[in-house]
Amino acid sequence: MRTVALPAEGRLRTYARLSKLDIFDYYLSLPLVLTLLPISLLAEPGILVLLGLFLAGEIILMASLVAFDDLTGYRDGSDAINYGPDAPARRMLRKPLVAGTLTEHQVLRFAWGAFLVGALCWAGAVWLAPAPPLWALVLTGVMLVLYPQYSYGLKLSYIGCQEFYLAFIGWVLVLAPLGLAGGELTGFTVVQALLFGLGPLLFGVYSNTNDVRGDRSVGRITVATKTSVEGNRLFVLALTLAEMALIVGSSALEIAPWWFAFALAPTLILRALQFGQGFRDCDILRARRLGIHVHRITVALLIVINLVVRQS
Repeated sequence: MRTVALPAEGRLRTYARLSKLDIFDYYLSLPLVLTLLPISLLAEPGILVLLGLFLAGEIILMASLVAFDDLTGYRDGSDAINYGPDAPARRMLRKPLVAGTLTEHQVLRFAWGAFLVGALCWAGAVWLAPAPPLWALVLTGVMLVLYPQYSYGLKLSYIGCQEFYLAFIGWVLVLAPLGLAGGELTGFTVVQALLFGLGPLLFGVYSNTNDVRGDRSVGRITVATKTSVEGNRLFVLALTLAEMALIVGSSALEIAPWWFAFALAPTLILRALQFGQGFRDCDILRARRLGIHVHRITVALLIVINLVVRQS
């Protein structure tokens, strides 16, 4: 075991690391929602402010979630295993508690403060909503309650709900602001929301595969910790094929335009490459990084597709 010298950095940057602001993949929901809403609706008074408040809320609430996650991981020792002294300094700094750059009290205070500010932002978005449907209000309320429950409170990620949770956040962050703003819930919209949620899940399961030793040591229940290596591989394969089936099937069933699957061909190809990198080449972290890029590429393609559909 070796000791890693940690570079000095400002407190603001330390809190930014705690918030994981560089992992912005969930925040891409707003650009996607903007292209799902009619231009006439976006021009109505207060709608853009509503969407801005919702985006600010989700960023701040996610900062709260990951701060609670770091606190729990530090207390149960799993982060010490996955981000211990043998980890590179830059990677270790992503966990301020492990690196010793923040105290437990500072992290806990930040997490609850961020949760309250994020909740106020979402309350403002709901207040500005012209005629929000019940389903949008329910999704917003449920997600707000669930944010601190990921690895704090109920600790949903520890009791077998982690994989579903990762996807559910993505689904809500597309559908809830769409509904609050008065957008129409169509089959094509639901398909895009499902794809958006599958993106973080399909790099999250590679993280679980990499962190299996630390997660098992603290009893965290994920598919990776409760199955064999082959069982986990089959699970990730099933998720990969499910995303592909959703893309191809929505075109075949005319839920999406007939050319939808062709437009998302880069996603289909890159997902196959990601699975190969992870489970054929046994390079899980490289596959995880590719998964992050695949999600971002997919969202960009969906935005372009929506703009084309809007003009047709």
